[in-house]
Amino acid sequence: MEYLSTLFASENYAFIAMVGAIAITLWFLPAVLALFFNRKHFKLILLACIPAGLSFIAWGAVLIWAVTGKVAEKYVKPKSA
Repeated sequence: MEYLSTLFASENYAFIAMVGAIAITLWFLPAVLALFFNRKHFKLILLACIPAGLSFIAWGAVLIWAVTGKVAEKYVKPKSA
């Protein structure tokens, strides 16, 4: 832990910016994946990412929601009337 505090206190702005960019990318990873897998609910997933990033369990649930969009439609046969 002391190693991290010395890294952030060393005024290495490039490192701090890189850590911030990685954190934001991971925080909104479900929204990025929703663009590819679940476009129908993209806006809802994007909004859910904001509070879900504070909890690993909620973030995991949003991640699962993001990647299981069109997969269910692909394997479930539509009922014929």
